[in-house]
Amino acid sequence: MSALKDLKVLDLSRILAGPFGTQILADLGAEVWKVESPWGDDTRGWGPPFMGEESAYYLSANRGKKSIIVNLRDEKGQKIIKDLAEKADVFVENFKVGNLARFGLDYESISTLNPQIIYASVTGFGQTGPRAPEPGYDAALQAMTGVMSVTGETDGGPTKVGAAWVDIMTGLTSTIGILSALHERSLSGKGQHVDVSLFDVGIACMANIAQSYLATGEAPGRIGNAHPQVAPYQDFTASDGNFMTAANNDNQFSRMCETVGIPELAEDPRFLSNADRVKNRKELEGLLNTQFVEKPKSHWISALQEAGLTVTSINTLDEVFKDPQAKARNSLWQVDHPSLGKIDLLGSALQHLSRTPAQPTSHPPLLGEHTTEVMKNVLGMDEQKIKELISSEVIKGK
Repeated sequence: MSALKDLKVLDLSRILAGPFGTQILADLGAEVWKVESPWGDDTRGWGPPFMGEESAYYLSANRGKKSIIVNLRDEKGQKIIKDLAEKADVFVENFKVGNLARFGLDYESISTLNPQIIYASVTGFGQTGPRAPEPGYDAALQAMTGVMSVTGETDGGPTKVGAAWVDIMTGLTSTIGILSALHERSLSGKGQHVDVSLFDVGIACMANIAQSYLATGEAPGRIGNAHPQVAPYQDFTASDGNFMTAANNDNQFSRMCETVGIPELAEDPRFLSNADRVKNRKELEGLLNTQFVEKPKSHWISALQEAGLTVTSINTLDEVFKDPQAKARNSLWQVDHPSLGKIDLLGSALQHLSRTPAQPTSHPPLLGEHTTEVMKNVLGMDEQKIKELISSEVIKGK
């Protein structure tokens, strides 16, 4: 059973934040119509790496959708989008503010046609404010919202998170907003505009780090892999490389000290409380590393796990997918692709709901793969009408 099996989503988003959110809806059973230009979502060309002619980037965020090519600059193409919007529950777009208004596809226009629609706009800076018209992308917003200022080594420069962190969090936030609006619609019968921006999400997701600034008036800096408010909570150096571990309270710290062979450290006045340990983290790190460096990672991981502490290796991606836990949690989904055969994709983190788990429904679509199908089955067009639209380059498909 699929949680969103009756939901129809009209998806005009591109790149990552919007498509990542609509892929979640597709995994939960929604029918997602992915509207593309004749050249397709830009990420189709973002590579290498490629699998055949499909980029790994595109494959990561478009599973389970139906791709249709519609020329938005043509009035007939605009009419197609409006007709689909009348049949949709959700409309998702990530155009620059004001761009879709030129085509009569903005929220005000679409909500007139379908007052119950949930219309989600995913932008760099939101629909209001002095920077609303500006484009935004992940790395720029990591820089603007403070993420880069607290990421990296103490003596190094500001560093972005390796994955497109703000894009991904914005995709998740947009999905929460859409589902919240759908629930409210079930009570009121009314649609609404969901305005989500990378800027808002980047700031909100600074969480405890930003709140620390609000509490002290001092902007936190970079401290490498350490936790800004807990110590010890970082990577340490064994004889054959680094690993991560943490002691979140006094009891755990005492057990860590016992395990590494320096139980007296738990009674040292410099380290009695977490606040003491944070204040004196460099001294504590040095004392612990003098013990950790004597033995290999495997020893410390086993010993600290036995002591009931959180401890992990620092994995490369090939090691991630070899972990028995990844297999047990079905972290990879295999789907059939029309040109690539069977391919592995990242599984959804929502696949463990007890009754309505996320599940793979179909492959990331080929460009325009479903244009004819959607025109015929959703909009009721006959073959002659479809041929006319194709010949006039209003639509394009397989």
